[in-house]
Amino acid sequence: MADTLQQLLGIDAPIVLGPFGGLSSIELTATVSDQGGLGSYGLYGYDADRISDTVAALRTTTSRPFAVNLWLPTGDEVSPGDVDLAPALAAVAPLYEALGIPVPQPPVEFLPDVASQLTAVMDAAPAVLSLVYGVPDHRLVEAAHSRGIRILGTATTVAEAVELDAAGVDAIVATGAEAAGHRVSFLQPAEASLVGTFALVPQVVDAVGVPVIAAGGIADRRGVAAAFALGASGVQVGTAFLRTRQSAATEAHRQAIAAATDTSTVLTRAMSGRLARGIPNRAMRAIETAGVISPFPAQNWLTGQFRAEAGRRGEGELVSLWAGQAAGLAPSDDATEVFAELAAGLPA
Repeated sequence: MADTLQQLLGIDAPIVLGPFGGLSSIELTATVSDQGGLGSYGLYGYDADRISDTVAALRTTTSRPFAVNLWLPTGDEVSPGDVDLAPALAAVAPLYEALGIPVPQPPVEFLPDVASQLTAVMDAAPAVLSLVYGVPDHRLVEAAHSRGIRILGTATTVAEAVELDAAGVDAIVATGAEAAGHRVSFLQPAEASLVGTFALVPQVVDAVGVPVIAAGGIADRRGVAAAFALGASGVQVGTAFLRTRQSAATEAHRQAIAAATDTSTVLTRAMSGRLARGIPNRAMRAIETAGVISPFPAQNWLTGQFRAEAGRRGEGELVSLWAGQAAGLAPSDDATEVFAELAAGLPA
């Protein structure tokens, strides 16, 4: 095994960009990689051709290693024919009306086929494939390793980390309940897997034999120093980078992060059907008040249609304002400054 996470991943500093599904940008991913960390790009919802194009664009922009991220299926995902969308469509109709756009017709499928996504990643052969919501099977691990691709698994509990370690992943992201976005639990319901970073990381370090990357509640040099004191080999940072102008977040989203306090975020299923952490706004409150939320990924598709238009218009009240509990510590709107602040907390 490589002596350090840097040697394992071919990077200079053990700082990983959180992979934002839907909010990733080529610029931010490349910036973090060029600074010596591991830039990451979330491929949620991308078909094979778009994956190939994205990896090619990243390679054009940076010569350093980067990661791409995919969601593994958990088995509880629904297809358009599996669910009556009428009640949930009625619940979100006022949000479409607010934008002056029609409620869409259901698609043939909510998401691209995961097998085709994985094939595209294998063909593109990025330095790292990071995965959430499950354990890769041995064929995927072997296929990745045969192409020189390292695999990062993501755990929200010790038991999940142990399963990932047994599957042969190269490193594990231990993501605490403080983190922004989706709670990527897969062994127990997300509500039963809300372990904080401070408790999770050292227990995962004790339980596995691969490097552990701490995530959740880390936004400045103090969080980085704390993660290494807990035994982590690296850190993954999302919200602090999401605030920067290099991310694909809207200006309203960046301002919401900049104005956040320790109690500004909540956990909700309103926007996607899966539990996620973000800042409440009109869309989240309206859906929760209506009390009708479709299963994933139906709900994510229902809200995604108006969220995309709201994002184009800069309407912060009608997008997903993903943010973690340390959003109030996000130090800057420039990714290079954020990286420098984080690097200042690394062990000498």
